[in-house]
Amino acid sequence: MDSKRGWDLIFETPHWKIILMPDQKYLGRCVVVLKRKCGDLAELKQDEILDFFEVVQKTESLSKRTYNATMFNWSCLMNNAYQETVPNPQVHWHFRPRYNHPVEFAGRTFNDSRFGHYYLEEPEEIPSQEVLDKIAEELRKNL
Repeated sequence: MDSKRGWDLIFETPHWKIILMPDQKYLGRCVVVLKRKCGDLAELKQDEILDFFEVVQKTESLSKRTYNATMFNWSCLMNNAYQETVPNPQVHWHFRPRYNHPVEFAGRTFNDSRFGHYYLEEPEEIPSQEVLDKIAEELRKNL
């Protein structure tokens, strides 16, 4: 991940980094990235899987505490890596909190218009760096 707009580290564990994504169509959306190089979910080690389970519990609890999230979508797709001539996949999970209510935060209203349905990837909703910083700060404050 780079230091462009967004991509703020929220927390990390021995095996995973939890990073706020710039696209905040789903408030609190993060990516959970395995720290070691690994391109296949089937190659995860037992301690990485157990650590991931703790990440799931901590991340979901954090989103409930911080923004009163209703439910969560997790996905491990890795399709984009195979769009390259030389694929370089890295195991990671997309975390999307879902809301059955609007959330007012940092002067904005976040609406999950597709609650109860599959999430949409397009169009992205990338707030200002100031709002992204506030989202990350609020999540870290509630750890």
